This record gives sequence, C-alpha cells and structure tokens, in this order.
Amino acid sequence: MGTMLYGKGFFLNVCYDELNLKQPRLVQEVHAEYVRAGAEILETNTFGANPLKLNSYGLADEAEKINHAAAELARSAAGGRATVLGAIGPLGIRIEPFGPTSQAEAEASFAVQIKGLLAGGVDGFILETFSDMDEIHAALRAVRAASDLPVVCQMTIGTDGLTYYGTDPETFTKQLTAWGADVIGVNCSVGPAGLLEAVEKMVKATDKPISAQPNAGLPKDVGDRKIYLASPEYMASYARRMIETGARFVGGCCGSTPEHIKKIRDYVASVVPRQPSVVVSRAQVEAPAGVTPVPLAERSRWGAKIARGELVTSVEIVPPKGVDPASMLAQCRALKAAGVDAVNVPDGPRAQSRMGVLPSAILIEREVGMETVIHYCCRDRNLLGMLSDIIGAHAAGLRNILIITGDPPKMGPYPEATAVFDIDSIGLTNLVYRLNHGLDPGNNPLGGATKWAIGVGVNPGATDKDRELSRFAWKVDAGAEFAVTQPVFDVRQLETFLKQVEQFKTPIVAGIWPLISLRNAEFLANEVPGVTVPEEVLQRMRKAQDKGKEAALAEGVAIAREMFTQVKQLVQGVQVSAPFGKVEVALQVFQ
Repeated sequence: MGTMLYGKGFFLNVCYDELNLKQPRLVQEVHAEYVRAGAEILETNTFGANPLKLNSYGLADEAEKINHAAAELARSAAGGRATVLGAIGPLGIRIEPFGPTSQAEAEASFAVQIKGLLAGGVDGFILETFSDMDEIHAALRAVRAASDLPVVCQMTIGTDGLTYYGTDPETFTKQLTAWGADVIGVNCSVGPAGLLEAVEKMVKATDKPISAQPNAGLPKDVGDRKIYLASPEYMASYARRMIETGARFVGGCCGSTPEHIKKIRDYVASVVPRQPSVVVSRAQVEAPAGVTPVPLAERSRWGAKIARGELVTSVEIVPPKGVDPASMLAQCRALKAAGVDAVNVPDGPRAQSRMGVLPSAILIEREVGMETVIHYCCRDRNLLGMLSDIIGAHAAGLRNILIITGDPPKMGPYPEATAVFDIDSIGLTNLVYRLNHGLDPGNNPLGGATKWAIGVGVNPGATDKDRELSRFAWKVDAGAEFAVTQPVFDVRQLETFLKQVEQFKTPIVAGIWPLISLRNAEFLANEVPGVTVPEEVLQRMRKAQDKGKEAALAEGVAIAREMFTQVKQLVQGVQVSAPFGKVEVALQVFQ
C-alpha cells in the first residue's frame, strides 16, 4: 500500500493512515489493483495507525476512526475475493525493559487500533515488522483480549539475519509458537534472498505455518524518491523457493507493486510446499520467438569438455593490484604452454581492490589466446550494474562465469566501503540463465541469447552443511551447470560431499591450494571462512617448516599433488590456485 501511495505522489511527510479518511477512493482503488493482480490477502492501510504514532500528526484521537475506515475500504475492495487482515505495526517507541513505556500502556495503544479494525470487519490480524519480542507479545496479548480471530506474527531482520535486538529466526519462531501465534513470519528490511535464509531456519523450529514478505530489494535514493529495483520475476522466483522450502504464505513488502504480486501468483499457483532435500526442478523459461538457447557444448571450449564428461583443468590467477598487467599475462602464457584448459580470474577476493575481473579476463583472452573463467561477485554492484557488466563481457567474447556472493568489505582492507548485495549468487545465477534464453530480468527480449557456461561456488567444508546443501540445490535450480569448490585438503570430506550432491547431477570442479608455508596453512585454517585444513595436514607442514622454507614449500606441493591424484577420479575438473602469484608452484601440482 505505502509503495503505491508513494508512487502516486504522497511523500513520506504525509500520514498515509489518514488517507483512509481524506482519500478513501484512492486507498480503495490501490487495494483493488492488488486484488485484480491475484492477491488473496489484503492488509489494511493501518501499519502506523496506533495512537502513539498518529500523535505526531495530531491525530491520536482519530485512531479508532482511521482503523475502522481502513477495514471497510479493504473489505469493499476485496469483494469477497480476498481475506482482509488488520495490519498492526510497532508503536515507534521502546517499551519496557528497554524503554519508558510499560507493557500495559503498549497493550492499551494496540487495543485502540484493534477495536477500530474489528468494527470495520477484518477477518484476522497481521502484526508485522516487529523487532522487539516484548512489543509483539504485547500486541498479541491485546488481540487475544479482544478477539479469537487468526493472528499472523511477523518479525523483521537485518542483513545479518537477526532482529534489531539480536534475536535469530529459530529463537523468535519458537517463542511465537509458544505464545500462540497462528502464523509466524518475516517481512520488510531485506530482500528475498535474506528472507529465504530465515524461512529455511524457521520451518525447522515450528509446526505453525510460515509467512514471508520481502522487500523488492533494498531501496535506492533517486533524487527525492526511493526506488526498489528487484523485478517481479526475481521476487516471484524467490517466492517459489520459499514455498518449496516450506512457507505457506508469500507476498511482498516495501517496493512490491501489483505487478510483483501478479508474477508471484503466477509462479506459486501450482507449487506444493516441501523441503529441498529432493532434487529441485529448474524453473522453465521460454525463449522469445526466433531465439534458440545454445547447448553447453557449443558455448566455449571449457563448456564443451564439461559436456563431454572430460576432466577440465584451470589455475586461479589473481588480477594485479596496480595498473600493469604484464606479470599476469606472463603467468597466463606459462599456463597455456603447459596445456592448462583455462585461467580462473577471481573478482576482488577477500574484499580487496584489484584490477577489475572483466578487463583482466578480456586482456588474457586477447593477448594470450587462453580461455578464462571469470569469478563474478555480487558484493559491489546493484542489479542493473551486474546486468550491464555481464552483457558487455559477453559482447567482448567472455563465455565462462563463476557466480559468487562475495566477502563483505569488513573482511578486507577497506571496511568503510559499502557493500551492495542487491541480489546474491542464487539470484544472479537465475539472471544469467535467463540471459542464456534471450531474456532480461524483466522478461524483455534481448534480441538474442547469451552463451555463458554458468558455474557457482560450493563449500564441502561448510560449518552449516544443511544450509550449504540447501543453497546448492537452489543454485542448481536457478541454472548452475558446474560448481567449483573451496580449496579441499581432505579427500574423505570431499567424498562425503559428492555423495550428498550426486542427486543434482552437476559437474564438480575441486579446488586445490598448494601450501607454501606453515603460516599459509594456519591462515587458511583459521582466518579464511569455509576452508577446512585437517590437523594431519597442519602437522605435516609443521614438521616440514622445521626444516626450512624450501622443505615447507615442497611438502605443500606434495600435499596438493596427492590431492590432485586422488580427486581427479572423483570429479569433473580441478582448479589449482597459484598462491601469491606463484604459477610455477601451481604447475608442479599437475606433474
């Protein structure tokens, strides 16, 4: 509702709740637009219609009247085709024990709003965008004191996956279950990717139905307006994933228009809620008339070898920190002479600023004549920037892409830098898959299909294995055609992982890192997220380090060579890192 009213020229200094009295036809028409789009539940235009918030507009005494009118407008627009829930948001102040307002005062304020909504004829209530468990409990008690109608209780989380007060989804889900909420959910603050992760945790913590209403991405300030960039297709694809994960109610929050709701309705109409422990089916994308997607075997030499089931080899070369690419190009020439299939070019690893991955890869392919696999990171660009980059890189001749979410800036030397994360690796995989079918994120024809061989990252040593497997399932569902692992130092760990993902029938390229010193091994073991270095490997490096630097390097190469010999029979390919630009060390692994 707020998004549509904002789009019609009512800026943030206006009391949107008062429009129920001053602009009733407008409010009713907005409701009707959502009904026509396929919405099955309408929320009343009363998110901030409690006496405490209305007081800042001098409207505290009008609270009951505003809520009554809002409910009647929604019911009229619903016309029997949609359920009407009375929307109740936070009071906008802190309550005890963190603020001066008592629990009883909070309940009394909520009670005024509830009385008006009941008089207007709502079918139930939705308590949404709460961060404070004590406050939503007060709101729930106020509803229960006045009515036995169904109640949806929704918390809001930040990009860290926690509420403002630090409560995680499992905890607030269990608590709301114990308090008797009929439906438990999350909404607002973050986009679909963040809420999907929350839903994955919530479904395991309760037998109550789960709801999710993400924002249409994160807002961008354009002039004096706030613009949400997530497309209806993107929102809908995540709604489908949420349903398949176990959610029962899905929709949209800030930035969600009737177009978003229509697309969500289309995507989820035939989906049955389930757990992602079985093979997921890729969403069908129909290419425009006259456009035929190119088979993987015809997109690149790398893709052709994968399609034929042949072992692919690559070496990771980090772009230079400065402006001179000469050293990088010399390293690549050595790899080409050695018969390596491709150069993996990482994108700002460890959140460090280096020469851009796209110009680096273009230079390599142009000057060396060797195919590249570009790592493309979601951290630094918004959706439109990613789209521009990927279309431009394809026009420049690049064909192989490894899509990763990326490390947050705080992990690198520029912690003050701003992370974007408009979409994550799952969303970007979906985007590139659509480009390969000749469609942009808005389902508009491109005039032809791109020819990307689509890869994703995966971590066999992830601490939260269930989450890693779930995300990998979604990546495959989104369009991944191969996957590259984090550096693997334990063959048994890799074997276990391969059994867990064999159902997805996705080629796996194993990452191998030749250790150059004990310090290098300890750094990877303790300071690089997602990398597991077994104690037996550390012990070997300790013994070698006692003999000197050369002995430690030789032992590190020996360990990597052993890994290569063992894993090449298990996987589709091998990616060997060149630690600190030491290509000669990487090449020793293949000998």
